[in-house]
Amino acid sequence: MMLDDTTPFFLSFDTQHQFNARESDWGFTSFMPLSELYDPSRGYLVNDTVVVEAEVAVRKMIDYWTYDSKKETGYVGLKNQGATCYMNSLLQTLYHIPYFRKAVYHMPTTENDMPSGSIPLALQSLFYKLQYSDNSVATKELTKSFGWDTYDSFMQHDVQELNRVLCEKLEDKMKGTVVEGTIEQLFEGHHINYIECINVDYKSNRKESFYDLQLDVKGCRDVYASFDKYVEVERLEGDNKYQAEQHGLQDARKGVLFLDFPPVLQLQLKRFEYDYMRDTMVKINDRYEFPLQLDLDKDDGKYLTPDADRSIRNLYTLHSVLVHSGGVHGGHYYAFIRPTLSDQWYKFDDERVTKEDTKKALEEQYGGEEELPQVNPGFNNTPFKFTKYSNAYMLVYIRESDKEKIMCNVDEKDIAEHLRIRLKKEQEEKEHKKKEKAEAHLYTIIKVARDEDLKEQIGKNIYFDLVDHEKVRNFRIQKQLPFNSFKEEVAKEYGIPVQSQRFWLWAKRQNHTYRPNRPLAPHEEAQSVGQLREVSNKAHNAELKLFLEVELGLDLRPIRPPEKSKEDILLFFKLYNPEKEELRFVGRLFVKALGKPSDILTKLNEMAGFSPNEEIELYEEIKFEPNVMCEHIDKKLSFRSSQLEDGDIISFQKPSIPGGDTQVRYKDVPSFLEYVHNRQVVHFRCLEKPKEEEFCLELSKLHTYDDVVERVARQLGLDDPSKVRLTSHNCYSQQPKPQPIRYRGVEHLLDMLVHYNQTSDILYYEVLDIPLPELQCLKTLKVAFHHATKDEVVIHSIRLSKNSTISDVITDLKTKVELSNPDTELRLLEVFYHKIYKIFPPHEKIENINDQYWTLRAEEIPEEEKNLTAQDRLIHVYHFMKDPNQNQQIQNFGDPFLLVIREGETAAEVMDRVQKKLRVPNEEFAKWKVAFISMNRPEYLQDIDAVSARFQRRDVYGAWEQYLGLEHTDTTPKRSYTANQNRHTYEKPVKIYN
Repeated sequence: MMLDDTTPFFLSFDTQHQFNARESDWGFTSFMPLSELYDPSRGYLVNDTVVVEAEVAVRKMIDYWTYDSKKETGYVGLKNQGATCYMNSLLQTLYHIPYFRKAVYHMPTTENDMPSGSIPLALQSLFYKLQYSDNSVATKELTKSFGWDTYDSFMQHDVQELNRVLCEKLEDKMKGTVVEGTIEQLFEGHHINYIECINVDYKSNRKESFYDLQLDVKGCRDVYASFDKYVEVERLEGDNKYQAEQHGLQDARKGVLFLDFPPVLQLQLKRFEYDYMRDTMVKINDRYEFPLQLDLDKDDGKYLTPDADRSIRNLYTLHSVLVHSGGVHGGHYYAFIRPTLSDQWYKFDDERVTKEDTKKALEEQYGGEEELPQVNPGFNNTPFKFTKYSNAYMLVYIRESDKEKIMCNVDEKDIAEHLRIRLKKEQEEKEHKKKEKAEAHLYTIIKVARDEDLKEQIGKNIYFDLVDHEKVRNFRIQKQLPFNSFKEEVAKEYGIPVQSQRFWLWAKRQNHTYRPNRPLAPHEEAQSVGQLREVSNKAHNAELKLFLEVELGLDLRPIRPPEKSKEDILLFFKLYNPEKEELRFVGRLFVKALGKPSDILTKLNEMAGFSPNEEIELYEEIKFEPNVMCEHIDKKLSFRSSQLEDGDIISFQKPSIPGGDTQVRYKDVPSFLEYVHNRQVVHFRCLEKPKEEEFCLELSKLHTYDDVVERVARQLGLDDPSKVRLTSHNCYSQQPKPQPIRYRGVEHLLDMLVHYNQTSDILYYEVLDIPLPELQCLKTLKVAFHHATKDEVVIHSIRLSKNSTISDVITDLKTKVELSNPDTELRLLEVFYHKIYKIFPPHEKIENINDQYWTLRAEEIPEEEKNLTAQDRLIHVYHFMKDPNQNQQIQNFGDPFLLVIREGETAAEVMDRVQKKLRVPNEEFAKWKVAFISMNRPEYLQDIDAVSARFQRRDVYGAWEQYLGLEHTDTTPKRSYTANQNRHTYEKPVKIYN
């Protein structure tokens, strides 16, 4: 190993691997060539000895394949349906507030309620399983009780919003019950909004309640700093004075103080906020600390109103921390909870529950930046820092003085008896299924169809083939059991003696129909059930499917079936009634291969209840997929000549009489089966209420577009079907497709229902004010009209023919807007991101104009623009500011406009006209700067600079790339985002429908 005492020769490789039962072998396939090892000059081999060192760190790691949350922690997790981690973290938090759990258990439910249709029962069921189950719990019943579909389960929502909506729904459902008021008792606090005049004796107070508090994260070091900011006093003075009753405008102080805090304090940390500069939502990952003990009485109760009840000690202990890991466009939620408020924390991450220490639950969820340790500490290299994207998003504190009440004991006596019975039965069934699954290799399922099944199903549940095997009696039989023993079990079940039973194997034919193929031979019945199953699989059956043939004697008791020869054919018969549009099974017969249908007509009439000599027509049902094949049978030909064999189906009827008294829709068996094959029940919903079913119609998949809208119009009582517009259903999102069906844009109903490889049974309708063909020839444009003298913008819908021009739009618009002068001319502009990209020429057609992404703006043409000289310039003027977070990049805002620049006009003169045009007060306008901007680079202008000289170049891409910029703060009212400032951009509002 050593060439001398000071010079080491060594070679090292590093790797990382977690050894477990599945991966116990790990290493390097090659380390070094033996030639190098034996080379004396290398110095690895000294005195015929080489030293090999391996450093192994032994750590306790979690094997998630075999990890048992219940065994390791005493708690179980919740299964994620796709994007329901946010809901799982909230449900675990609420479940571990025992007082809340007990109240849910005491909500009245009945044994007839279904969890999927009752939020209280679904929540009771979920909490019960969390308390007593050994495995992770599914939430599908709960989300179904919300009225959610698969699309909702894959749409991530905001925890705070779900919390509010769920608590409001529970509060409503608790009214009039023994637990009424529980939500308020747990979560409701009150604060006072006040405005206090400084110079006169006037004060306005307004008491408001809250279930949670939204605390600022940005600019705040910790929770206390957020509360300081929450109660911060705002001075109303100058232009912002307060209008006090009987005192006029007054200087005043405005603020918020708390009257009382709730026993369970929910703090929503504003990790997401809207960035007006970037016009998007952003996540705040700043470091934000929160204490294990929160004292809201600190500093002599500075957060409380003077008349607050000071006898209540507002000292809180942290119960749970809800964490969001990720960015504004996606992420994952989990929760750290202290179920008993002890020192032990638990991490609830969907199905997995693990024990965690206090540092993991608190300090590591503060957010901020983390510094990686230096690789070479001796060198003066800058440490690498990275942002921590996992941080606390919601905190739940419990008041110390209420701890005993809130953290109460909850046991089985708190759970309704019917719920205990129901859930224990569910658990027993689950265990039974689990046992069956474990023993499945020892058993086989035998599905037995009888004549009774055919009579029950044909004409009700099915029309084609003979039986639905999913709805017949199943027998779970040990594979090693002799088949004759199975026959004894059948005898006990149906009271049919073993000697009177004859079983037929079903076969799947090449045309995808299932028919009884042949009876079991005596040697097959002597085999075991398992051996017979193998025979069945050779006959292309997934399971052992049998038809039980039972023959009756004159006394209607079962008798031994007669021997079947090769000449005997077993046929099944259905009877069709055209007047009732009814098809039913009437029996089966053995016929001779060389016999003819005419030989059995009397017997068929007897089976149908007809007179013996009734004339009947016979049809063979051959197949039904992909198309119906049902052919007329020549009664003079032999059964063999008609290619009939065991298991074939013959449908018969009285012959149709042309021009008879009774009018029928489907005169014969083939036309009726064709109708049934294409029959489709469609559920119609109003497009404005896509969750609510309005009506159902039975239609045919072959109905044309005109047929469908005619039926819908008739249902709606409309005289003109062309005013009905339909929209298809998206099977994946469970929403209407974005584009409606064009007039006669599809050939058949089936084309309306197919979405990729799935077929829906839902269509959406809307009633138009004009016929759809006429509407499709029109173009509807949304035009924003900017009034010349009023600070108002009015949106107008202009509907014209697609061949219309901009001139037609302006003519139509003039009839709808208020003009400063009847003779005023208008123009139409294309505006996008606060820049003017186009001035439409009057002759341009409107067909290709896209107002979905671009704003169309109409405005009066100023008089000064009508008589331009060769030296005048019509330039673009845009508002802008610099974004400090984006390397001082220019951000445009506000309404752009056009301005005439005269030859030699200075910046001061231009700005004077701009101020008058925009009517900006002197005090504010003094803060504005003017710049010539080309290719997004500003050149600030002095008062004496000539503006027109800057606009001589013609080599820019477009007028919007070279403009006069007005730099100032954006003081225009922002768009409203009051619904939920914390909601991510990818989320939809939470709705609980039931």
